[in-house]
Amino acid sequence: MTAPTDTPTSTATTADAATSTSGTGRLVALLVCSAFVVILNETIMSVALPDLMREFAIGASSAQWITTAFMLTMAVVIPISGYLLTRLPLRTVFIVAMTAFSVGTAVSAVAPVFGVLVLGRVIQASGTAVMMPLLITTVMTIVEPERRGRMMGTISIVISVAPAIGPTISGIILQSLSWRWMFLFVLPIALVALAAGARWVRNVTEPRAIPLDVLSVVLSAIGFAGLVYGLAGFGEAAEGDPLVPLWVPLTVGGVSLALFVARQLVLKDRALLDLRAFASPSFSLAIGLMAVVFAALFGVIVLLPLYLQNALELSVLQTGLMLLPGGLCLGLLAPFVGRAFDRWGPRSLVPPGIGLAAVALWLMTTLDVDSSRLVVVAMHVVMSIGLALAFTPLMTTALASVPPRLYSHGSAILGTLQQVAGAAGTALFVTLLTRQEVTSLAAGAPETVATADGLHAALLVASVVATVAFALSFAIRRAPEHATEPGEHAVPAH
Repeated sequence: MTAPTDTPTSTATTADAATSTSGTGRLVALLVCSAFVVILNETIMSVALPDLMREFAIGASSAQWITTAFMLTMAVVIPISGYLLTRLPLRTVFIVAMTAFSVGTAVSAVAPVFGVLVLGRVIQASGTAVMMPLLITTVMTIVEPERRGRMMGTISIVISVAPAIGPTISGIILQSLSWRWMFLFVLPIALVALAAGARWVRNVTEPRAIPLDVLSVVLSAIGFAGLVYGLAGFGEAAEGDPLVPLWVPLTVGGVSLALFVARQLVLKDRALLDLRAFASPSFSLAIGLMAVVFAALFGVIVLLPLYLQNALELSVLQTGLMLLPGGLCLGLLAPFVGRAFDRWGPRSLVPPGIGLAAVALWLMTTLDVDSSRLVVVAMHVVMSIGLALAFTPLMTTALASVPPRLYSHGSAILGTLQQVAGAAGTALFVTLLTRQEVTSLAAGAPETVATADGLHAALLVASVVATVAFALSFAIRRAPEHATEPGEHAVPAH
């Protein structure tokens, strides 16, 4: 016999459900805010290089290490994050990550010499690298499949908007304050997030006692660091001044990465980064398309400021403000795209999104020294809308294609991909821009015209790549509902 709806048991059940939903929302909100703050720091220093060069009396190649060291640390730590999230309680990982980020932020803010500043950025990056896989793993564990799209839409704000608006925020701060304030503003927010996390974050995953394979850690560190360093050095090499021959880190990184992959396939359940996620065709296709999207996003983040400052001769603040509307579009559309994904799936969002981004890139190839600022902003907004349509569906489809025991590894693969694809996109586009710029200058073109020529060459290649991705995007499908294996279940929020 069915119990009446007004019985104490029913009332208690309803209250528990409400508490559970409230707890889930509060936990996800805390993790999203924390991840946004830490990932923002990946690009926030990009426009501060001239100030650092003056204060510490260093050259451009040395100053660039403030960003390069951050990227290298991310590339080394992210592959390990899958193991950490499998081996340790979620709460422990969060506290360690936010503590590392807070300490690194404090060290960077008071750094007396450039070397200490780089050390602070390395400590910062160690915490940053874990936060995104931690956030994704938590959401995939505690959120029901039918609500994952809207939750992943919120997460895509962190992945896409935080790097995009970093230069804008730093430009506004540097207009009237020292570069140290970029860290001083962030530090109190990080400490509040750490305190709130220590109280609210729960252990929603089930840790497994997996031994750490030290050889895998070494191969991963050398492989990903070598690859990212080599790719990041292409722009410098195009100017004729690489610190080391680029074939060295690329070769060492490539060989180490091949050995790392082979070892992970042998280790299987004991793998540092479980690559069996790629056994799913949906995961592999979505990850491949995500690589193109990341490369386009990070490439344009680098190319447009160079064009705006060197070809249109705008200030740092003006440049940052012109890129702001596109970044806001990425953030404002993300929740709506997530809801649309839950209702219609990826097929109605991914092809139009990548197609729109490809159209915007083709239009950008027409930019020159006489282009209107309004036209540049409009093109960037159109591209951002396209990327917003593609980000959430691709990320959700990829992670929903693997069983729950691989969520942490799938999110680590996604984070690693972001770093490698971002470095590859930046390296390719900056190299193409620089080489065409050098050719145009040698032919007698003014510097502004040479920069516009370089932008055209770089975006022409980006447009072709995006067009190929558009053709492949029609193969995307909603992930099959296999995601729970025998003995596994989503852990409810309490």
